[in-house]
Amino acid sequence: MKINSMLAQQLDALLTDEHNNVANMANASALLMQELPDVSWTGFYTYIDDKNELILGPFQGKVACVHIKNGSGVCGTAFDKNETIRVENVNDFPGHIACDSNSKSEIVIPIEKDGIRFGVLDIDAPIFDRFTKEDQEMLEEFVKVFESHITIDN
Repeated sequence: MKINSMLAQQLDALLTDEHNNVANMANASALLMQELPDVSWTGFYTYIDDKNELILGPFQGKVACVHIKNGSGVCGTAFDKNETIRVENVNDFPGHIACDSNSKSEIVIPIEKDGIRFGVLDIDAPIFDRFTKEDQEMLEEFVKVFESHITIDN
């Protein structure tokens, strides 16, 4: 895989030879919080199949909602549709789940490996319209690198 963005290259170097998903999510969320300007929350939700919900994983930022039903809020909708959702103003998103009242915009990227749906990467910002199309492309590449390091237990 050719890695274009510096952030994705940093992630690849950070996760190489580490096979623990929790450790990798923790370091990935810390890297994003450290490197992305004007964000207030970076983290992961993982999918729990038998409950059909996302559950809070490692993150950086204020306390967060623990359980999100598949199809609910931005995270559940992005996971359900299996597509990135970029929200300019969270107040305009039907069913937005407000874990942090200071959150103004959000981007959520679904994660999967080998056809197995893993969860989502969620990033919030305290300003409106924070995430551009270029940010989306860079973060989707970041997720592709993260996916290449996921360990799937069979």
